[in-house]
Amino acid sequence: MSFLLDPPLLLATGMTIERYTADERTADRLATGTLGLYLGVSIPLWNDVRSPVLDRIWRPFPSAGPRDFMVNSGVFSLPVPRRAEPRHHLAAAAVFATYPLALALGRRLGRRWRARVADRGSVRR
Repeated sequence: MSFLLDPPLLLATGMTIERYTADERTADRLATGTLGLYLGVSIPLWNDVRSPVLDRIWRPFPSAGPRDFMVNSGVFSLPVPRRAEPRHHLAAAAVFATYPLALALGRRLGRRWRARVADRGSVRR
């Protein structure tokens, strides 16, 4: 999970939830669980928490550590503070605040896509 990868993955997950879940209540629960999982993994990574589970996420990428992975995703080489200051945490919080928006946008796109497919499904033979 990283600032670069998470938003598109959340968007795709929202679309998938809407595509394969007909029940709104189930879709809401899946979305809530998904958001909890992303934040539950991403926030400790941002805080440079080291654990065997989290290491499996960031170590496959060319990153110096969990926070470096969150910022650079193994793609960029932006400077990452060894010790985050309040302004860094505020910037990270702003990015985390976009996670529900990305998931909601994915769900909206998924509902629109599902409606279009349903409309086309009534083709006469």
